[in-house]
Amino acid sequence: MQKATDPENATGAPAQARSRPMRAIGLMCLACALFACLDTTAKYLAVVAELPMGQIVWMRYLGQFLGMVLAFGLLAVPRLLRTQKLKAQIVRSFLLLTSTACNFLALRHLRLDQTTTIGFLTPLTVAVLAGPILGEWIGWRRAVAIVVGFSGVVIALRPGFGEIHPAFLFAFASMVSYAFFSLLTRHLAPYDSAEVTLFYSLLAGTFLAAPFALVQWVWPDGALGWALLISTGFYGGLGHYLFILAHRYAPASTVVPFIYITLITHSAGGYLVFGQLPDRWTLMGAATVVLSGLYLLHRERLTARAAAVEITAKATPNR
Repeated sequence: MQKATDPENATGAPAQARSRPMRAIGLMCLACALFACLDTTAKYLAVVAELPMGQIVWMRYLGQFLGMVLAFGLLAVPRLLRTQKLKAQIVRSFLLLTSTACNFLALRHLRLDQTTTIGFLTPLTVAVLAGPILGEWIGWRRAVAIVVGFSGVVIALRPGFGEIHPAFLFAFASMVSYAFFSLLTRHLAPYDSAEVTLFYSLLAGTFLAAPFALVQWVWPDGALGWALLISTGFYGGLGHYLFILAHRYAPASTVVPFIYITLITHSAGGYLVFGQLPDRWTLMGAATVVLSGLYLLHRERLTARAAAVEITAKATPNR
């Protein structure tokens, strides 16, 4: 079996990088800002520039794919194509493409803070699905946290107090697709390196989205339109690179909570570009989901610590 590359060592950072939590937090915050730039740009291109969604999705994948090929070199492509789980890689790549496309479709009609709040349900959904799919069952405390988290989205959407736009279905579809994508990522980790898995995601996304882009293609209006369209690949690629790098300078328990600042960065993008701000119900719902997610992370940390103590105790010889 090929030994998978640790995501925290995917780019060759020194081992001592783990002792730099402030740098890790800074990198995570920068990654969140870039993801906000990506979504804000995608919404602008769809709503203001009126470009087809398939074209935006394709350029987002194409830019990051070409960036990875340039970073690794053409000679590395045969190595990046070697996988022990081809079918799983294809399914995973399709799930990521579906998540991206549905997210961009939702952004055409919803505020950035609304899609972000629904996206916060991803770790809760992963925790629910991990039981039947991976055999990682949760206890009653985490089950209660998940119910509370989903109630936060109900607070944000306020069903019965106004019309719910059908675009919310795209946002939920994006979230569920990404949850299954995350589970497949964990499944593939022992078999393929992080570089191989990332390469397949970008390769498949680029080629699967190409027909939709070419059929619907609309030439961007001037240099600004082209710059914004090309920037989607830059924002996505650099954002994911910084995300990986952040996990190398500190453990996940340190950096993961800072993912929730995406509500701030996306709200800022929505206000600066579209003049949109989250209402109090969205903020209350988002806070509920965030607290549930942080509690899940806390419980996972306690479970991992208990497992480590048990392993150490078993490995210690009796004297």
